[in-house]
Amino acid sequence: MELQDICFYVKERIKVSELNEHTYISTENMLPNKSGITTATNLPNTETTSAFKKGDILVSNIRPYFKKIWQASFDGGCSGDVLVFRTKQGFSQNFLHYVLANDAFFDYSMKSSKGTKMPRGDKESIMKYFVPNFTLQIQEKIAQILFSLDSKIETNNQINNNLEKQVMAVYKHNFIETENVDRKQCRADEYFNITIGKTPPRKEPEWFSTDKSNVKWVSISDMGSCGLYISDSSEYLTLEAIKKHNVKVVPNNTILLSFKLTVGRVAITDGIMTTNEAIAHFNTDNSSIKEYLYCYLKNFNYQTMGSTSSIAIAVNSKIIKAMPFILPTNNELENFHKYAEPIFSLIKNNQRENKHLIQLRDSILPKLMSGELDVSELDI
Repeated sequence: MELQDICFYVKERIKVSELNEHTYISTENMLPNKSGITTATNLPNTETTSAFKKGDILVSNIRPYFKKIWQASFDGGCSGDVLVFRTKQGFSQNFLHYVLANDAFFDYSMKSSKGTKMPRGDKESIMKYFVPNFTLQIQEKIAQILFSLDSKIETNNQINNNLEKQVMAVYKHNFIETENVDRKQCRADEYFNITIGKTPPRKEPEWFSTDKSNVKWVSISDMGSCGLYISDSSEYLTLEAIKKHNVKVVPNNTILLSFKLTVGRVAITDGIMTTNEAIAHFNTDNSSIKEYLYCYLKNFNYQTMGSTSSIAIAVNSKIIKAMPFILPTNNELENFHKYAEPIFSLIKNNQRENKHLIQLRDSILPKLMSGELDVSELDI
């Protein structure tokens, strides 16, 4: 059967005045690679916008290859470029979520999309996507199997968030609330080797890829969903693109900082990769300073940089390289490193486990949908 047989597009509206940055969803605050949502930065300048209810499935219809999808955990509103799906009676909403989270769905949406620079899925074609005809009982079993993996992923994320908060609390106590006259201040580029990423010409699509065998190319959007460490990206560059356009290759264990549009996102590379031009790379031979630098950049007040009220416009690579950096004493750095490094390692291990769980989920999902994995006899 087709997608339109089990669900429909929600066309309800809601007043923007009833929304806030936590209940409004747009393509900008939906995270890539099925990573959910983050807080919105602004609301639309219209009286009403599209509405959704708890349990509805939201899918970004711009650049489907970003795989932005979220099952609503609350009522709210969304932009017109976000599709809202709701099941018809007799079908499982959780099952629908995994139908739409299948990589095959995003591939199908891309093939039927319109436009080259900003491809949009064709809403009429999307509703013709093939859906397996399972009983409601089988639908719920499939959803439960996949949900158990997602629950473990979410638990690891919560553990990591708590661990990072603990490290930040110790950092603030040691380096902000506690003074030390022996600390020194310098320009960031006086201590670190700071490089900037690059974007090949978008009008030449041969440089870009969604093939994971190519080189990871990190965007600010990727940094919004990666956690403390970043190990993958939504888009990739070919080796030819890196050579021809002289794109900087970022080593493992490099601190990344976003400084355009969304300023102040920080992550540490888990592996070799590249980035776009909105991201700076901080490198040093001193391995004991990594945890301190991460916390310093996360806690830095970027509103103090730039000459206008709009730091998204004012901050550039020269300002980032010249930003003030407070260098603690060797003893302070070593003590903080001894405390924070094991916690950072635990966070990295949890993130790596999540990566394997995501790969497992995404590998068995199509097999469950095709019936290759038969769940009818499972007692769930």
